[in-house]
Amino acid sequence: MNITTTTNQPHPGKISVAQFRQLLADLHPFAAILDIEVISIGADSATLLLPDRSSHQRLGGMVAGPMLMGLADLALYAAVVGATGNADAVTSSLSINFLRKAPTGGILAHAKILKTGRICAGDATLVPALGGDPVAHVISTWSLPRIA
Repeated sequence: MNITTTTNQPHPGKISVAQFRQLLADLHPFAAILDIEVISIGADSATLLLPDRSSHQRLGGMVAGPMLMGLADLALYAAVVGATGNADAVTSSLSINFLRKAPTGGILAHAKILKTGRICAGDATLVPALGGDPVAHVISTWSLPRIA
């Protein structure tokens, strides 16, 4: 799927937030499991929110690592699609460094694309929505199939 419509953002991406939400509903229904909110998508960035849910927590009252990884992967996917318009992009690699306990109250993922091309590369910083130091840093590469 190739998406080329722009948004009214200062640095618009190749997909709007509304279009990305529809893309997830149509092609990636598993994304709804985490109930992630898409905040913004730009030409090379995206911000998503993992809401405060007890189902996202592990013992000890912290957000579970797999939830953070899912948030980061989805944020980077939004940034890749925003940068390239290629919704067929797939994760090639994802490495996460957990920096500290992820508190309840929601987690924001700020994703940024550092390189575009047939292979894209980017990173994401995960921070508590209520403020505080980063809880994780992610680096990721993406493969972009040729658009027919």
